[in-house]
Amino acid sequence: MKSVKVLGPGCPKCQQLMKATQQAVNELDLECDLEKVTDIQQMMSFGILLTPALVVDGQIKLSGKVPSVEELKKILAQ
Repeated sequence: MKSVKVLGPGCPKCQQLMKATQQAVNELDLECDLEKVTDIQQMMSFGILLTPALVVDGQIKLSGKVPSVEELKKILAQ
């Protein structure tokens, strides 16, 4: 099962990424552990400079933007 984390303090873009990621997961019928991380220390442990960020199985897949649901589906299907 994949581990998917959306990193961000709760800003509108972070909320958009969480919503779009949830939609992509649902459309792919993907079994994963989807988590929203708002803790600054936890976010810093990934070394991201811009939020929101998407981490899949411990690897940063994107940072600083909100991609389309189709783009997210491509990232998550890998």
